[in-house]
Amino acid sequence: MAEEISVVVVDDHAIFRSGLRADLDHRITVLAEAATVEEAIAAIHQHRPRVVLLDVHLPGGIGGGGAEVIAGCTQLLGATSFLALSVSDSAEDVVTVIRAGARGYVTKTISGTEISAAVFRVASGDAVFSPRLAGFVLDAFGTAAVASVDSELDRLSARELEVMRLIARGYSYKEVARELFISIKTVETHVSAVLRKLQLSSRHELTRWAAERRLL
Repeated sequence: MAEEISVVVVDDHAIFRSGLRADLDHRITVLAEAATVEEAIAAIHQHRPRVVLLDVHLPGGIGGGGAEVIAGCTQLLGATSFLALSVSDSAEDVVTVIRAGARGYVTKTISGTEISAAVFRVASGDAVFSPRLAGFVLDAFGTAAVASVDSELDRLSARELEVMRLIARGYSYKEVARELFISIKTVETHVSAVLRKLQLSSRHELTRWAAERRLL
């Protein structure tokens, strides 16, 4: 049984947001909706959802759309995962938003059941793409590199993945504990497990490891 997941829905079409909310699995709770870059960044910082369902093309900001929203929420990456949801299936859009930090990209042609499944997968740390879009990511980042990262990340639990990303971004143990609502002792335990599983010896090596794999 999947855990309950909190989300923020970002799309500039109210009818689509309403339909998506109705189609999502009952274990997915929509905390807020947003229609512009500015509204999205504010809502995400306020509600700190587990997943953001993010349209790629949005009004507002300086024209960066979904990628600009992610850039405005960089410090939340790890605790919050972004799943791009768009009518566009162009390679440029896919690669741009993935480089910005999104964990997945699916098109709006998929069903509510499929979108819900993608939300649960992204929340657990998986990368999710509509089948034909995965090729764009492999072309942009390299098949071997993507396979290697996926294999290494598969060793980590969802919580270890969250802790790893925050530590790699320079958060202190105390800041990680506050961000994830866990004790400092628990953070230390997770960090030790991450370093052991990835065969690294320090948080400095972890930061370099994550940076080389574009996980920051």
